[in-house]
This record gives sequence, C-alpha cells and structure tokens, in this order.
Amino acid sequence: MPEPCQIGAVSYLNTRPLVQGLSSNDPDFDLQFDLPSRLADSLTAGTLDVALVPSIEAIANPDYTIVSDACIGCRGPVWSVKLLSRIPLIEVKTLALDVGSRTSCALARVILDQQYNVRPECRSLDIDQDWRKSTSDAVLIIGDRAMKAEDDAFPVNIDLGEAWHQWTGLPFVFAVWAARRTAPLDELTLLLSQARDQGIANVNEIARAEASRYGLTLDECQRYLNHYLHFYLGSEEKAGLELYFRHAAALSIIPEHRQLEFHDCQTA
Repeated sequence: MPEPCQIGAVSYLNTRPLVQGLSSNDPDFDLQFDLPSRLADSLTAGTLDVALVPSIEAIANPDYTIVSDACIGCRGPVWSVKLLSRIPLIEVKTLALDVGSRTSCALARVILDQQYNVRPECRSLDIDQDWRKSTSDAVLIIGDRAMKAEDDAFPVNIDLGEAWHQWTGLPFVFAVWAARRTAPLDELTLLLSQARDQGIANVNEIARAEASRYGLTLDECQRYLNHYLHFYLGSEEKAGLELYFRHAAALSIIPEHRQLEFHDCQTA
C-alpha cells in the first residue's frame, strides 16, 4: 500500500479556505501544520511532498514546482499586512520586520525602495514582541495584530497589498502550494484546487467558526475572507509574482531571478 502524501500548511486564518477540504480522514494524504519557515525546511528535506509556503520560498529552491491554481493573495488592500512609521516614509532609516513572513518583509523593502528611494537598516521584530515598543523608525506587522493596528506614535499606516496594487496594477501573492518534483503532481494539482473550491463554498461557515479565535467580529472575519483575500492563481497573479521577484533580486533578497515553474495550474 503506498505511503500517504505528506501535505504541510500553516494554521492561520487566511489558510483555512485552502485546507478546510483536506480535514477529512483520507488515507491518501496526511495534513500537517507548522510555521512557514519550518514547512519550507521540511519540503527541502523531503519529509513533506507539498507545502503551502511563502511565495518567496517558492523561488528560492529550483527543485520546487508550483502545483494547483490555489494561493493566498490579494487584489487590493489585504488588511493583515501593514507598514507603520513614526515619520514620513521617505525619511525612514531603520525598519523592524515581523519575522513571521519573509514574503511580506521583502515586499516592504521593495515598496520602500521603489516608491520612496529608501533602503533602511532592517531589524527583526519577534512575533511576541510589542511592535509599539520598537525603537525603529518603521515597523512591518502581519496577521491579526496588523488588522487593527493603530497608534498615535505611528501616524503613517500603509496597507502593503493596497500599496502594491496602486503601484503596479497587479495582484500580490503571499503564499503558493510548492511541491517536490517526485511528488504525485497531477493528483496534488486536482486535490488542492478542489479543496480550495470547497473552502470558498463554505467560507461563511469558516468565518463563524474562526472569528472569535482571532478577536474579530463575524462581519470582520467574513469581509477578510470574502473581500480582502483572493485564492486563485491566474495569469495576473503570475505576472505580479514575476515582477515582485525581479525587484527582490535587484535588492539581493533572493540570489537571482529565475522563471517559476507551474504544474498545470489553470488560468483564472
């Protein structure tokens, strides 16, 4: 009997619509949850066949291929990725980066470089560290603590999904399903896209189940999942990824720019 396919994902709110359909006791796969960086490490080590990884991790390893047309992205404001600053962004010299998202960290640096001609000294901001106590000029925060982030000491408050879209006219993709080439790619392509479709069909039920856990009202949770996030990897999303990677390579955030490989991803 073949071994079940090892699938890795993060247990974040924005991931629920992609994995809700994988929660059954299907003997053909084993779903595991971990931190994004650990998922990428496990995929590289071969203990996972496929993982939902930050998009910047997908370009880092030439052995990865992107499966499924499911992703986590946005086509405007994303609400959960914010750049806050004490001073005008053109004057920023130090930037504290939430270590929870390498993709968002790189996005903040790209936006500052391209829109404000600023390349600040970057510092780490731990996930349990109070961002308000940071001594940096600006901070990048993600997740639930970014959704209602307001402080008079940080008068500049930028939604990075919105900033990217206003600048480029393209969507931004935060996470994709990446697989090793030895994985059952055809089966995964179908499985993960179908799981996304099932999650989208039940997204209001997901919101009802998850809202209180993240300190959100039901309306806020529904708006986040239904309107702020986009879960389809189409031609415009791919174009956004390519542009993002070119800028990240120019800043030496990734070693070089190369073409992403997609395994039969349908175009939205």
